Amino acid sequence: MFNVPSLNKQIGNEVSAYVDQLTKPAGSLGRLEQLVIELAEMTEAHFPTVTPPGVLVFAADHGVTKEGISAFPQEVTAQMVLNFVRGGAAINVFSKQIGASFAVIDVGVATDIPGEDFVNEKVKYGTNNFCEQEAMTNEEAKQALFVGHRQAKKMIENGIRCLIVGEMGIGNTTTASALLAAISRKPVDVLVGKGTGISDEMVEHKRKVIERALALHQPDPSAPLELLSKIGGLEIAAMAGAMLAAAEERIPILLDGFICTTAALVANLFHPHVGDYMIAGHRSQEPGHRVALELLGKEPLVDLGMRLGEGSGAAVAFPLLQFATNMLKMATFTSAQVSQGGE
Repeated sequence: MFNVPSLNKQIGNEVSAYVDQLTKPAGSLGRLEQLVIELAEMTEAHFPTVTPPGVLVFAADHGVTKEGISAFPQEVTAQMVLNFVRGGAAINVFSKQIGASFAVIDVGVATDIPGEDFVNEKVKYGTNNFCEQEAMTNEEAKQALFVGHRQAKKMIENGIRCLIVGEMGIGNTTTASALLAAISRKPVDVLVGKGTGISDEMVEHKRKVIERALALHQPDPSAPLELLSKIGGLEIAAMAGAMLAAAEERIPILLDGFICTTAALVANLFHPHVGDYMIAGHRSQEPGHRVALELLGKEPLVDLGMRLGEGSGAAVAFPLLQFATNMLKMATFTSAQVSQGGE
C-alpha cells in the first residue's frame, strides 16, 4: 500500500566525515552532529535543509467522550478548530514564528464548522463510542488514513522540507491510550494520564473505560487498519497517513507529543521504515508518551513539561533542526587554515 525508501547510509557516512572536518573538536556539538547525519540519510542530501516546515492539524471527535473521560465537553473540538482558523491557538503562534505553512483539516468533527478557512475532509461526524461498538468501519479508517496522506502530499508538492503533524479532538488521549495498550501489550494503568486535566477519580474511570474497549474488541496490532477501525480515531488515522506520505517523499517528520507519537506507532505498523524518518521533538508529561517513544526507539530533543498537543511541542523543537543543518555552514580546518588537533 505504501512505498517507503530505506535511509541512504552512504550519504550519512560522508556527512559524518565532513562534520569531523569542521572547525571544532570532534563531537563537541553533541546531539546536533548526529541530527544532521540523520537528516542527510533521510533526505539523500549532503547539505540537508528543513525549511520551510509544514504544520498539518487534524481535528475529529470521539464517541467515547460519552463515557465522561474528559475535563472538556465535546463541543470544544469545533470551537478550537475555529480558534485555529482565526490564528488564536498556540500552534498558530508557533507556526508563524518558525515560518511554517499551516493548515487545519476537519476529518471528523461532530458538527459542521462554518467558514471556509480550513480543509473539509470530514469522513464522518466523530467516531462511535468504542465501548459499545467499533469506532468506525474499515473503509472509514482507510478514508481517514488517505485524507492525511493526501494533505501531506499536497503540502510537500508546495515545497515544505519538514513535516509537523498536530491534532485536536476532545477524548483523544483515551483513544491514543487504548491504541498504545494494544500495540505495546502493557497494562493500561501505566499508560493513562490526566489528559486535559482530569481528577484522579476520573483517571481511574478512564482506565476502566479503555479496559472495557480492549476486552470487547481484542484489537490485533498486526492488522493496523482493523486496529484503527476498532479503537482508533479519525484524526489519528489521518496523522498516520500524513507521516507515511512524508516518509515516501524522504521528508523528515518532527514528532509532537503523546497523540502524535501513538499515531507514529500506527504508521510504523503500515510500513516498518516510516520510523526511520521520524525525530522526536519533545517529551510530553503524559505517562504513555515515554512508552511510545521507547517503542519507536526515539530520544526527544527537549523536555519542557509540555502536554498541549496541536503540534506545539514539535514546533518549539524545530529550531534545533535548523541549528543542526546550519552547522554545515561552518568552515573546515582546511578552508579556515586552522591546524587540526591530534593525539
